[in-house]
Amino acid sequence: MDWQVDCVAVIPCLNEEVMIGSLVHNVRKHVNAVLVIDDGSTDDTSRVASKAGATLIRHDINMGKGASLADAWRWSQVHGFKWALTLDGDGQHSSDDIPAFFSAARETSAALIVGNRMGDASNMPWVRRVVNRWMSRRISALAGQFLPDSQCGFRLMNLAAWARIPTTSTRFEIESEILLNFIAAGFLVTFVPIKVIYKNEKSKIHPLQDTVRWFRWWRRIAK
Repeated sequence: MDWQVDCVAVIPCLNEEVMIGSLVHNVRKHVNAVLVIDDGSTDDTSRVASKAGATLIRHDINMGKGASLADAWRWSQVHGFKWALTLDGDGQHSSDDIPAFFSAARETSAALIVGNRMGDASNMPWVRRVVNRWMSRRISALAGQFLPDSQCGFRLMNLAAWARIPTTSTRFEIESEILLNFIAAGFLVTFVPIKVIYKNEKSKIHPLQDTVRWFRWWRRIAK
């Protein structure tokens, strides 16, 4: 596998003009193609991303992380990529961890490799740490296997496998849905340790709206 050529980095963004330029630059050290999905930003995210060398998909209005990723994965397949590496656009994910994902894919033949922040969880904001562990326990029980970090958006995904599973979530529940659907379809899922990077960025998750939406999704799929 020639990761530089066969893998595209996918970065969904909302108002990330401060971080997106350096992130694109650093990610391009590992893969040739970077696709940024500007999900209705009102700042200069699109221009900065394009200047840094990214291909751009722009939504005129905010459609949600799940919708952005689905658009990106479809684009990636159409353009002949075999793998998609997803990262958040706010600088939480270090490009230095990218080789660990590639190594895990080679060594395990997993179709989905997920970043695991929980080995260094003390550096996460306590609310995110508690919520992530709570969600991960429930997703693990439903999946029938231990999933240490079900909400991490830093992932390497085989696109041929993705094309064989349903994807309906349009918001932040996409991370949970993809995990469960890959496992239900019989694909191997594995985790790799990654750095925990939290600065002063503001989460794009709306505590009330997105929590209610996640519970609605959970009740539907847990029946």
